[in-house]
Amino acid sequence: MAELLRTHPLEGWSTAFERLPDTFRTTVEPFVAMVDVRLRTAVREASAALGVDLPTTPDTWVPAGTGRAVWLGPDEWLLTSTTDAPEELEARVRAAVLPLGGAATDVSAQRIGLRLTGARVRDVLARGCSIDLHPRVFGRGRSAQTTLGQAGVVLLALSDGGDDHVVLVRASFAGYLADWLLDAALEFTPTHDG
Repeated sequence: MAELLRTHPLEGWSTAFERLPDTFRTTVEPFVAMVDVRLRTAVREASAALGVDLPTTPDTWVPAGTGRAVWLGPDEWLLTSTTDAPEELEARVRAAVLPLGGAATDVSAQRIGLRLTGARVRDVLARGCSIDLHPRVFGRGRSAQTTLGQAGVVLLALSDGGDDHVVLVRASFAGYLADWLLDAALEFTPTHDG
């Protein structure tokens, strides 16, 4: 049986991203395993079984081994891992939550991540995101399901200074969002006359 080659939906944007200024860097995050967890009760027990405290404060995320645990709703989390294969992460999480009445679904192919860094990150995001991104409100450990441009995203704040974020976007909207980010960053990109 032929092996399928995994290609990233944003391979064609790497050159354009490299031309962005240091004040707004965009890099494509490598593929990570992602599992959506649904659990109505027994969150403490699930946290103990998973070895990570699932966040119970709305719109937050916490480190979880080599990945993150992101609060998506009162009974929903997104768990990621940079070291587990998707099927391994799903099996491990399912084994922990199924006895507690929960469910785990591999959603690794659903979203891809973009890392946004630099002093102008908040300025660029503010062009198409209606949430308050000020660091005192949206600092490290905060997350939001919101729109950026016209794409639904999960936005994670990785620093308290507002200069380091990860955007998780559906793979089918990745090209749109990449183009949107490049356009929104134009104001902050120096021009060079030839």
